[in-house]
Amino acid sequence: MNTVQDARPQYLLALGQLAELFAAVTPADLDRPTPCEEFTLRGLLNHVVGGVHRFAYMGEGGRAEDVVAAIEDPSDGGWPAALARASARATAAWADDAKLGRPTFAPWGEVPGGMVVGGYVMEATTHAWDIAKTLDNGFVLDDGLAHTALGIAQAVLPAEGRVEGVPFAAVQPVAEDADVHTRLAAFTGRKV
Repeated sequence: MNTVQDARPQYLLALGQLAELFAAVTPADLDRPTPCEEFTLRGLLNHVVGGVHRFAYMGEGGRAEDVVAAIEDPSDGGWPAALARASARATAAWADDAKLGRPTFAPWGEVPGGMVVGGYVMEATTHAWDIAKTLDNGFVLDDGLAHTALGIAQAVLPAEGRVEGVPFAAVQPVAEDADVHTRLAAFTGRKV
């Protein structure tokens, strides 16, 4: 029997971590550059919320390519409220256990839903590191989530020969004694 691991609990933890980080953002922070070099913090927040909506859309049966992983700046309650709405939608969209084994059209191709959930654990956890580094306010990231996300990344992302169009740059060098968050960031192409 072929089973798919259920990473939904970790995804919910990752969303909670993001919610705490979003709540710490001030208007003065929005134009700061981030380790995710294509984004300022404003752009990254919009991308993260859009990514949660894209994940929800896939859980609802849609194809990832139909939805841009970004939103416009929110006006109704700001980014924390926008993330809360997207998180509620994603939680509802993926509540049915049967969706873990269902073929799902992700940004990287058609895969079982459980693999999509794992991919978005990696995405949410990596972007939490990006936001925490940008804010530099001493926020303590969840080690368990980072270990899970790094394991997923190492299982699904090639370390060598990443092609253009894959949203991850080449693996970056990292000190042998680097913490798990830094190792995840380096593996997903961030300069650490």
